[in-house]
Amino acid sequence: MTNKELLKKNEELEKRILKLEGIKKTIPEIPTYSFSRIRDKELKKLVNIKKNLDESIFEEWLNNKITINEETFDFLDTLLTENRKLISTYNEDELKMYFIAPILNKVKFLSYKDEVRGFYEAALSYETDRFIFNGNVDFVFAKGLVDCEKPYFFIQEFKKAEEFGNPRPQLLAEMISAVELNKTKTIRGAFLTGAIWNFVILEKLGKDKYQYFISKVFNSTNIEDLKEIYRNLQFVKKEIIEIVRQEKLK
Repeated sequence: MTNKELLKKNEELEKRILKLEGIKKTIPEIPTYSFSRIRDKELKKLVNIKKNLDESIFEEWLNNKITINEETFDFLDTLLTENRKLISTYNEDELKMYFIAPILNKVKFLSYKDEVRGFYEAALSYETDRFIFNGNVDFVFAKGLVDCEKPYFFIQEFKKAEEFGNPRPQLLAEMISAVELNKTKTIRGAFLTGAIWNFVILEKLGKDKYQYFISKVFNSTNIEDLKEIYRNLQFVKKEIIEIVRQEKLK
């Protein structure tokens, strides 16, 4: 190939590159929203989501018949006695390590037989042609022992030290992602604001259309409320394990 031919080929190649770059610039980048930073106003711009005030949907869950034996009561009572005066002063990691994690460990979100367990800081991502949700979730009970394969239940904590402190839209974005990824219609979760727990149910109504329900408040510094929190977690664990077992039979 002569120098003249080589120069002409280089010119053609440069034109193609410039054309491709021009095409790339005209394609809008899909905005990404982190679970830990998303706010109500952003979530409502992306999807049609409304709160349903009907609390009857929680009747089976919150009025479950799970009993707490003496050993479990002593455990919860001791845990509360040791932490109650300090809970309001704990940062996020301290609240998790000293108070929340012991409760979750006692519930035992782990079954080797059913191949499910609880994951902390698990990565999750859901992408549409208009937006992307991604990030690490505080806690998720999911299918899988090594990797988080299919999420079923989320707990979102309050990050007191951060600007983006409302855990509700963060939890809802995670639940929307899971409903879409799992191709299901409903999912359960919970969010914490310090010592206060709320349980949540999200339902898919149509394309990018959802409703959610929030339970009454449970104050974990009150032993009776703490017992109810424990029973509610046990109920959702048992329900999800049954779902996993049914899925294996299909």
